[in-house]
Amino acid sequence: MLPVGSGIGKTTLIQKVTQALKSSDVPIDGFYTEEVKEGGRRRGFDVVTLSGKRGPLSRVSSDSSTSRRECRVGQYVVDVVSFEQLVLPVLRNVNQGSDAAKKICVIDEIGKMELFSQAFIQAVRQMLAGSGTVVLGTIPIPKGKPLDLVEEIRSRKDVEVFTVSKENRNNILQDILAAVESCRQ
Repeated sequence: MLPVGSGIGKTTLIQKVTQALKSSDVPIDGFYTEEVKEGGRRRGFDVVTLSGKRGPLSRVSSDSSTSRRECRVGQYVVDVVSFEQLVLPVLRNVNQGSDAAKKICVIDEIGKMELFSQAFIQAVRQMLAGSGTVVLGTIPIPKGKPLDLVEEIRSRKDVEVFTVSKENRNNILQDILAAVESCRQ
């Protein structure tokens, strides 16, 4: 797992790891989140699956009133339905088939926005409980109120945590690839 703050380059790093694994013919699936900008300003985030499907994760709210049913993180309203429609099939399908080598599932990220989905939490827990998949994920650096699933993941004995910073993000790629490869054995 890669705990990082925003703007560090974690998604770029995840994409580099994914490309390196794909070019080695490693079975891999999953998703990453990508900033959506308009006129140079961040308007929200999209979920992008490794198969190329895309949909909204969150958008800046245009009104300041908060509906009880809205899932919000700061100025962003989370589109839980869109997120689940894109991500849940990927998480469920990654365990299908009986390859000799373990598959890899990329989950970028397991954070506040994603954790509004109980089905996502359940799917991640199920995946971590099984032994057929290596999870390459990102989790936020602890600050404020702890996120239960994130802390659960962080404290697991079978999880290796790499802290990504602006200083090490260009040098850590080989370490992550080596760790993923050793997990697949």
